[in-house]
Amino acid sequence: MIVVDTSVWIDVLAGRHSDAALRCLALLESAEPVALTDIIYTELLQGLRSDREARLLDEHLRAFPILRLSTLDDFSLAAQLYRQARRRGLTIRKTLDCLIAAPCVRTNAPLLHADADFDRLASCTALRIY
Repeated sequence: MIVVDTSVWIDVLAGRHSDAALRCLALLESAEPVALTDIIYTELLQGLRSDREARLLDEHLRAFPILRLSTLDDFSLAAQLYRQARRRGLTIRKTLDCLIAAPCVRTNAPLLHADADFDRLASCTALRIY
């Protein structure tokens, strides 16, 4: 299962042909198992202009497996990922990125993204990048 980050979905939904968006489209076309996290789900829905657009996207997103922050251990893992990066002199700008990474690390699912913070996390933690 490959988790696709908000940064990629935004390009896919906007019809932009970034490298990550094209990889995502190839995964979808080849029926590879694509997933998202509960945080990614929220970020995508909050970025829409109308309730109608949000309802339509919600219907589509619910077709994908959603990795959830399920216990306090996931939040502890997110904090641990942040601290690991900081010990290496790397600053992760958004706590939400650590909360997205935590279920990916817990399930060993690689992350397809277009956000440099995830590369920073992967350089010093168990986060896998697709």
